[in-house]
Amino acid sequence: MNFLQTDIKFVPGVGPKRAEILNKELDVFTLGDLLRWYPYRYVDRSRMYYVHEIDGSMPFIQLKGKITAFETFGEGRKKRLIAHFNDGTGFIDLVWFQGVKYIEGKYKINQEYIVFGKPTLFNNRWNIAHPEMDAYMSEADRPEGLMAMYNTTEKMKNHYLNSKAMQNIIQNAFGMIKERLPESLSPDVVKEARLMAFHDAVENIHFPKNPILLRDAEFRLKFEELFYIQLNIVRYASDRKAKLNGFIFKNVGHYLNTFYKKHIPFELTNAQKRVIREIRKDTASGKQMNRLLQGDVGSGKTLVALMCMLIAMDNGFQACLMAPTEILASQHFETFSKLLSDMDVNVALLTGSTKKKERETIHAGLLSGDIHILIGTHALIEDVVQFQNLGFVVIDEQHRFGVAQRAKLWTKNDHPPHVLVMTATPIPRTLAMTVYGDLDVSVIDELPPGRKPIQTLHRFDKKRGALYQFIREQIHLGRQIYIVYPLIEESEKMDLKNLEDGFIHIKEVFPEFTVVKMHGRMKPAEKDEVMQQFVANEAQIMVSTTVIEVGVNVPNASVMVIESAQRFGLSQLHQLRGRVGRGADQSYCVLITPYELSSDTRKRMEIMTESNDGFVIAEADLKLRGPGDLEGTQQSGVPFNLHIADLVRDNAILFRAREIAEGIISNDPKLSQPEHLVLKQQLSRLGGNRYDWGRIG
Repeated sequence: MNFLQTDIKFVPGVGPKRAEILNKELDVFTLGDLLRWYPYRYVDRSRMYYVHEIDGSMPFIQLKGKITAFETFGEGRKKRLIAHFNDGTGFIDLVWFQGVKYIEGKYKINQEYIVFGKPTLFNNRWNIAHPEMDAYMSEADRPEGLMAMYNTTEKMKNHYLNSKAMQNIIQNAFGMIKERLPESLSPDVVKEARLMAFHDAVENIHFPKNPILLRDAEFRLKFEELFYIQLNIVRYASDRKAKLNGFIFKNVGHYLNTFYKKHIPFELTNAQKRVIREIRKDTASGKQMNRLLQGDVGSGKTLVALMCMLIAMDNGFQACLMAPTEILASQHFETFSKLLSDMDVNVALLTGSTKKKERETIHAGLLSGDIHILIGTHALIEDVVQFQNLGFVVIDEQHRFGVAQRAKLWTKNDHPPHVLVMTATPIPRTLAMTVYGDLDVSVIDELPPGRKPIQTLHRFDKKRGALYQFIREQIHLGRQIYIVYPLIEESEKMDLKNLEDGFIHIKEVFPEFTVVKMHGRMKPAEKDEVMQQFVANEAQIMVSTTVIEVGVNVPNASVMVIESAQRFGLSQLHQLRGRVGRGADQSYCVLITPYELSSDTRKRMEIMTESNDGFVIAEADLKLRGPGDLEGTQQSGVPFNLHIADLVRDNAILFRAREIAEGIISNDPKLSQPEHLVLKQQLSRLGGNRYDWGRIG
């Protein structure tokens, strides 16, 4: 493998200057990096086209013919060169905007050339800009079959590093290889997954001899990328289970029984009962629990978390809950205080705005054990916050926290406490296995009884009359309304102005009602005041940015109007929709967009109006956006820079890779068998320092 570490500047056709560009633009430093710079598509070079066949649907074509004349237009930097090219069936223009002198000297009139490029229509004439041109060769000498196309950047093109140049450089790199590339997977994996050899896969991904070999090469390389991500996760999870002993919660006693008998006026759903059973089993096993609890907004995750905290208390431990915002932390605090009002449970709230004196009281209460449950924002992870005996940690909306922040909670006791991570953002299975692959996953997949599914409607912004009439009727029935405006960092000024204008407009349309507004720029005290007004139904309409996105619970609010809905992703629309439907009344979500929509946006609106299922929506979101955008993936410690695999399209390969990785780790958890040495080496090469961070889940 050392040969693959050769500096890229030594590859013929690269040199120090180009090496610098490839370092910066592609993150390619070594010969090995270069071979892993995979093509993004392939063009069939075996087919010759004729000019008279050209139509708008052709991506790249190859023509055979002669240049009949050259013409130049413009002066200085605007100078362009046009060659009139004729293949006997018609004319096409070849256009160059750079290197005009060089081209004029290189290509001759009336000589036969093969021209390759993308045809476009300009002023009713077909042209190909910056075509690739080769002198015509006989059939025998011509490159046959599939030609790889490489993504390149503007900066690369300015230094003549286009797709063709990259292909030549990769060909030169291959020419430097004197013997077969060493295998990067162990023999048992290659055999079980029926994979092509690594050397053949790399060769056929760049220079495919035929479509079948190309397909086998793609499968091999995709499998390998996904396999190492899964092997890393599976090995780490098995390692953690072997090493980390957890506190044992043997008893279910006074606290949980009292709460269950007295304070739950309704029957828990089967899904809630199942999750509590799973958590009980984990916390009694003697191993440290790391569990992800997924459930749509309003499915009753908080109640499950509270009951598990009470089990911790029954076993002499304290519990804490960390939420991403002060609004959400305060809301959890109020909910818990209300639910536990006549029990001898001491709940405290700690956020950035807790006063110094109050803080000192809380710190003392935690150390003495007087405080049983602490709720807060990331103020909880400060070193001064010390517990007498912390045994159970709940992290709400975990994608809002960096890994390093969560790690701090592990150090709050001599053994790591049990961890329950909650999210209302449903994570598709492929992503959950990759981003949170070392967590055990529980899902609450049913709504509490009496909840009606939210009706979602899509309306155009020019037709507001009927919508305003509908809002009026709802308020007369005693309901409240949210109207949400997008707030995107890049256009924050504009967006705040839209919110401001919207607020004034709504006040004019509904003079008989109280309208309030809320956005993230307001001081915490102002936000609280507005929120209290709305919760108490002193205000009927709240005009807001997405600060109300997570966890705000106003059972009486039954209509959510989302302005410029085309500017939100599916998951965010689904989160916002979940702010209504908290009570027993029929709730509505109205998506407002202009008429002109891209096909992707139209698809998003259709999915929202057809489905209330968070998992269906998350899968669709992943398909539309790809995994790179999903919140949390950047800080999850997963090597997400996939070169060839795609978490959405290649999910069948992902599941197979996971299966094989699990088989290997269950037989050889330390990868100590001689044939697995290659796996161990690859993991440490790929993982860098990621491995330790993974521990925090």
